Amino acid sequence: MTAEIRFFWARLNANYWFYPALFSILAAILAFAMVWLDRSGFAEFLNDVSWVIPARPKGAADMLTVMAGSMIGVASTVFSITIAAVAYASGNYGPRLLTNFMEDRGNQLSLATFIGSFVYSLLVLRAVRAEDETPATISDATTTALPGFTPQLSLLVAYVLLGLCVAVLVFFLNHIPSSIRINKVLEGIGGRLLQAIRETYPVEDQFADARQPEGGDPITAWGTGYVQLIDFEDLEKIARECGCTFSLVVRTGDFVHREMELMCIKGCKPEKIEDRVRDCFTLGATRTPEQDPQFLIDELVEIGLRALSPGINDPFTAITALHWLGAATAEVGRRDLRKDVCGEDAEHCPVIPAPDGFDHYVKRGFGAIRSAVATSPIASEVMLDTLANAATPLKHEGRQASLMDEADKLAEQVKLSLVGPDLERFEQHHREFNRTFW
Repeated sequence: MTAEIRFFWARLNANYWFYPALFSILAAILAFAMVWLDRSGFAEFLNDVSWVIPARPKGAADMLTVMAGSMIGVASTVFSITIAAVAYASGNYGPRLLTNFMEDRGNQLSLATFIGSFVYSLLVLRAVRAEDETPATISDATTTALPGFTPQLSLLVAYVLLGLCVAVLVFFLNHIPSSIRINKVLEGIGGRLLQAIRETYPVEDQFADARQPEGGDPITAWGTGYVQLIDFEDLEKIARECGCTFSLVVRTGDFVHREMELMCIKGCKPEKIEDRVRDCFTLGATRTPEQDPQFLIDELVEIGLRALSPGINDPFTAITALHWLGAATAEVGRRDLRKDVCGEDAEHCPVIPAPDGFDHYVKRGFGAIRSAVATSPIASEVMLDTLANAATPLKHEGRQASLMDEADKLAEQVKLSLVGPDLERFEQHHREFNRTFW
């Protein structure tokens, strides 16, 4: 249940509407609170501040009207610019990156600030009473000795919000072009990938491979979609109660459909617990980066493949993607790949996740992009260097051998794609690579 709450919160604040809605509620509360303070006489101290010139009702109404109109206009412009940037990025870098831009905190908070300021100014405007208006109540009439009512403190806060909105607008106009730069996009994906690897495999400088499944009776899926969340905490609780072992067949990010195996149970009958077990799997229409480092690897691979396609032919973007893949592969290579989903010794955990060995990650990253890299002379040599850089710090011979094998497969692929001096230069580079590790 704790994992489901965390997943729900992550998906909730990833929605583009969440922060604008939250800021609107907070702005409404602030508006009512400030107007109450003005009506209660807490703004009287402003009369002693020489540089604060009291506003008259008409001036306050005009100022709040202009602020409300301009804020909703700027919010519309911000939304339009965001959609245009998202369309450009998803069209050039891949449609799966749409989620990354919609979840961007800079875009969300910018729109939320303008929407919140609009709500605040509109609600404070409602409290302004013109000089020729009759007070609604006796307490309303006694709040000021002057005709009409101007919430001076509320108006001062509106000026502060206006200044904040100008600063946010300047930030937004700088943030949008910066956020769609390909190097920035790749940095964001690569940084999240490295963080996800460290969280998934927290033990460093140990080289145990993933724990192998123990088999048993299968439990099948009840619906269709991508596995978005696996609640390992509840699975562990169920397994310990029943004295059995769960060996998962699928991992977060896999696509399942009815009658497809989710897991195998050893030690008890599936019929007794299948409903509780199925509740631990959340299915959805799309993959999410939560619990799924491979989703981020696939994004890097997708950008690299699109960059190397004949229609785009941008090997330098692919090179940057290769660099981040190399960093992620090196990070995986220096870690214990047994997922400690129980928070204790992984060997004694009754829940065994689907095994993800080092070879699996190499094939998922470099293996998936290899055929496209082989068509580019510069990208193929950079991939060879990247494999060397990832293999050099590894202290595990088996994992080094996996990267060397990937380099040999790249060499075989290059022979089918390159000719002449380009092929000769790569083969010389490959011989140097082999001399380094043999």
